[in-house]
Amino acid sequence: MTDLEASYAHCRAVAKARAKNFYYSFVLLDDDRRNAMCAMYAFMRYCDDLSDEPGATRSAMERWRAELSAALAGAPGESPVWPGFLDAIRRYNIPHQYFHDMIDGVASDLEPQVVVDFDALYRYCYRVASVVGLTTIHIFGFTSPAALPLAEKCGIAFQLTNILRDVKEDCELGRQYLPAEDLDRFGVTAADLASGQRSEKFAALMDFELERAKRYYDESAPLLGMVRKESRASLWALITIYSDLRDKIAESPTGVLAKRVSLSTMAKVVIVLRAFCGLY
Repeated sequence: MTDLEASYAHCRAVAKARAKNFYYSFVLLDDDRRNAMCAMYAFMRYCDDLSDEPGATRSAMERWRAELSAALAGAPGESPVWPGFLDAIRRYNIPHQYFHDMIDGVASDLEPQVVVDFDALYRYCYRVASVVGLTTIHIFGFTSPAALPLAEKCGIAFQLTNILRDVKEDCELGRQYLPAEDLDRFGVTAADLASGQRSEKFAALMDFELERAKRYYDESAPLLGMVRKESRASLWALITIYSDLRDKIAESPTGVLAKRVSLSTMAKVVIVLRAFCGLY
């Protein structure tokens, strides 16, 4: 097995073990695109893990950034991710800036995070999620530059969904992503979030944020018709998994304070089967 083959095998294993939503859509891709998506996921998973590990430090994140810069300059380190990651970037002409933006985003989680307004939240979501969407459509292939802002919006929709699902968990980690201006508008306090207090005020706040996420799903919908035909089933499955998760949260918005909301494995399998059969 060559270094490249071993790298892609490693990245596939990481994606299969850790990508609870993304991996379902990967299986609908051809081998080359699936390998590339797994390599991108493995890189981004490592970035995210660096910010979540106990005792995570900015110096560790900056070492990873330096290793990224070296790899992109032709001097990769020893991580098994690099051969597949670099091959995918070359194959699909992915802009390098996306990966630095990702590191900027996850690095912001190293300190307690309190988001003041939606502009600040958008910047965060862009760095940790829109760049994933932009990377993804380079791998999927797209027919018009108009796809780029739509992929950015799609990433915002996904990350807003994640934030709404993880409100209580993030609060326990010192991360308040729901904008302070929105909490003030609905009369909800950070202490309410931390205590898991389910109230009409919190329900109204969640309804507002869920509708905001839905607008981003709706605005990004034309993206599906702009990626290459052979990639559409995978993109549709990915969007449907996340939008269905948003819808499930909307069924009981205050429920996120009691337990982590998720789609069942069977629900995801049904989505993938519909995509495989072209029923979308």
